[in-house]
Amino acid sequence: MNSSSTQFLNFKRMDVYEPMHQFSMWGDFKGNIYQDAAATMIIEMDAKLDNQLSEDASHTTNGPSNQCDQEASKPVDKVLRRLAQNREAARKSRLRKKAYVQQLEASRLKLLQLEQELEQTKAQCALMSAGVNASQLGFHGAANSVTPAGISAFELEYEQWVDIQNKKTTALKSALHSALPDPELDILVKDTLNHYANLFNIKATAAKADVCYLISGVWKTSTERLFLWIGGFRPSDLLKVLVPQLDLLDQQSHDLYNLTQACQQAEDSLSQGMEKLQQTLAEAVACGQALGGGGYEMRNAMDKLEELVRLVIQADFVRHETLQQTLRYLTTRQAAQGLISLGEYFHRLRELSSAWAMRLCEPA
Repeated sequence: MNSSSTQFLNFKRMDVYEPMHQFSMWGDFKGNIYQDAAATMIIEMDAKLDNQLSEDASHTTNGPSNQCDQEASKPVDKVLRRLAQNREAARKSRLRKKAYVQQLEASRLKLLQLEQELEQTKAQCALMSAGVNASQLGFHGAANSVTPAGISAFELEYEQWVDIQNKKTTALKSALHSALPDPELDILVKDTLNHYANLFNIKATAAKADVCYLISGVWKTSTERLFLWIGGFRPSDLLKVLVPQLDLLDQQSHDLYNLTQACQQAEDSLSQGMEKLQQTLAEAVACGQALGGGGYEMRNAMDKLEELVRLVIQADFVRHETLQQTLRYLTTRQAAQGLISLGEYFHRLRELSSAWAMRLCEPA
């Protein structure tokens, strides 16, 4: 930089002073005029050179500073990049843990089902070895026989039902927020309501296959089983979830209050029927006549289980009617909001169960 500037300076000054030396050799030939012009040119060139030198100095000063700033920012960028990678790794780890817990839950349910089927098979083999045929056991047709295929089909259908239910809840939420016209929104509401009707239908089929399995709730998550009532949720609990989420008119509040009272009366009646059925079932088992080979007459007890199937179907009927009657009292948008709240409530229960099980996989 300095050598080039010096060369540039000498070159420029030679251009300026060389004519002046030539003019000085001519003596007094207009010397004063050319000296004034040369002085003006010298001043202008000196000012240009000074400006150029100051710019060079400023470039020289700012260069290392910018370089230092870039070098200083490199560690910060590296830390931010590493933090982002750590967050992504943590997110993937949580997803793997969640999938692992869900797999464990599914395996646990499958193990319970296999254990139950094994016990049932042992009991049937013991009775058959004692000379008791299928009619004595109370199996009057294939629809009432305990078949692993029927329960396995129910578990698969219920899992699919849950996935579709989550999608329908998301679709309702999107439609409600996008200000979809009421006629189109009403189609989504009815479609979601029909989806609940499908659940009650597959439950009725499962109850005929193995009512004890259905009423035990092993096909649900652990937190859902806390609120289990005759193979499902209480209808009055449904209203407790929906009503606080809705902005109701006075007449609507009055109608839903009366519906809640009617639900509780129906629940009390079915609960009393359940208690009586359990008592008579215990008596039927206790009074079963002994058969040869260590077997017992179980026809009366099997009849009580048939009554239990009807009781579960009645409970689902009350659940379905309560849901339908609730939506009749609401506007289309209120009904959509109610179904969204109900779907999210059941989804949160399942998420709570997964989170509770996942804590066992976390390090202490």
